[in-house]
Amino acid sequence: MGTLRENIKKSSAWIVKAFAEDKMILDYSIDSFIEIDKFFLKHSTNGKANKGGRLYDNLGSILFALGAYIGNSIIKNVPGAFWETDDSDPKGEINVSVKFPDNDIIWPVQRTMKRFYNGIEDSIYVYGYQLTKEYTKQEFNSNYWNSIKEKKPWWRFGY
Repeated sequence: MGTLRENIKKSSAWIVKAFAEDKMILDYSIDSFIEIDKFFLKHSTNGKANKGGRLYDNLGSILFALGAYIGNSIIKNVPGAFWETDDSDPKGEINVSVKFPDNDIIWPVQRTMKRFYNGIEDSIYVYGYQLTKEYTKQEFNSNYWNSIKEKKPWWRFGY
């Protein structure tokens, strides 16, 4: 087992390959966070992994890998941002953080866990967009709203 920084790098690369197997492209752009929101919509319901879905086995490892990818994507898009890790912290995988040039700090793995448990209200794309918009000058991707619609009939409330 390597350091947290090594695990972040390895897990981030692994999740990119895993998504590619499902024809979902993670390219370290903020727009790629839309794919993560779609992934959660497909593979979880009400804070639980769908039986037989991608999150059903190895949930913790997958959430860590997604958090690692999100953090690496933000670092790539925000000049001067970097990982802060503590290999002596027994909960280091959950507490890894990204520090911004203005000294703001975010916790991508914790945010990924919130997304899983709380649903689309804790959207990864909206989160990433809001954090990086002043650095990237990127417009909000209006296709986001169509991509996250649940594919169920209007009369099936609560199912």
